[in-house]
Amino acid sequence: MKLRWLVTPYFFDSYDGALTGAVPAGTPHRLNDPGRHADRSCQNLAPAHSAIAAFSESAAKAGEIPVSIAGDCAASLPVMAGLQAAGLSPTLVWLDAHGDFNNPQTSPSGFLGGMPLAMMVGRGDLELARSSGARPLPEKDVWLIGAREFDPLERKALDSSEINRGQITELRAGLNPGRPGHLHIDNDVIDAADVPANNYPVPGGPRLETVIEACVTFAGQNDIRALSFSGWNGALDRDGKTRAACAELLSALGDALNRRL
Repeated sequence: MKLRWLVTPYFFDSYDGALTGAVPAGTPHRLNDPGRHADRSCQNLAPAHSAIAAFSESAAKAGEIPVSIAGDCAASLPVMAGLQAAGLSPTLVWLDAHGDFNNPQTSPSGFLGGMPLAMMVGRGDLELARSSGARPLPEKDVWLIGAREFDPLERKALDSSEINRGQITELRAGLNPGRPGHLHIDNDVIDAADVPANNYPVPGGPRLETVIEACVTFAGQNDIRALSFSGWNGALDRDGKTRAACAELLSALGDALNRRL
C-alpha cells in the first residue's frame, strides 16, 4: 500500500494554483484541472468531483491511500464516494474550525462551504453529493474535531444530531480503531496565528505543532484509507506562512502513513 496524491487547484469555481504547494517536495502527484468553472453550481463542479471520486476508487481498489488536496471542503464528498464505490464502509473524522453542518434553510449566507459535513450524513441539498455517487453516512460514524465557530441554527442541528464531537487532544487516543477511516482536514482547524491566509480564519484553536502531533499519533493508531485536505487562499498568502504550515502538516502525516504501510 502506498499514498497516491491528487491536487484539484480550485476553491469551488475559483482557480488557486498555489494549492500544489501543499504536496511534500519531490512527491509525484496528479493535477485535476477540468478547466475554469462558470459558477459553483452542481453542474459545473461535477466534472472535478467525478474525477476525484474515480481517483479515490482506483487508489482504494489498488490497495493505496488516496490523498486529495483541494481549496474547499466540498471536495471531500467525492473522496468518500470513491471509497464507497471501492466497497468500503468508512468512518469519517472531520477536523475543522467550523461546523460545516448548515443546509440551505439554516445558513445565514447560503455559503456552500458551510454545508459539506451535513451533506455527508444526508442533510440538506444532496445534489452535489449524489453527482459523484456519495451515499449518506450514519451520523454515529462521524467525528467532528476542533470545531469552535458555528452559526446559531447550525449549532442547534449539531446538538440534536448523533455526530460525535471533540477537541484535537481527543484525536490522539484513536477513534473507532479497527474500522477503515476517511480523515478530512480543513487547515483552519489550526489556530489562525499559524495559518492566517484563510477566507475565514478562526483564532483560539490548537497551534500547528499540536495538530501535527495529534494527526501523526492518530495515523499510527487507525486504519486510514483516505486523506482529504482543504487548503488556504493562495492570494492571501503573501509571505508563504500558511502554505509552509500546511506542507509541514501533510509531510508529517504522509510520513506517518508511510511508516504504517
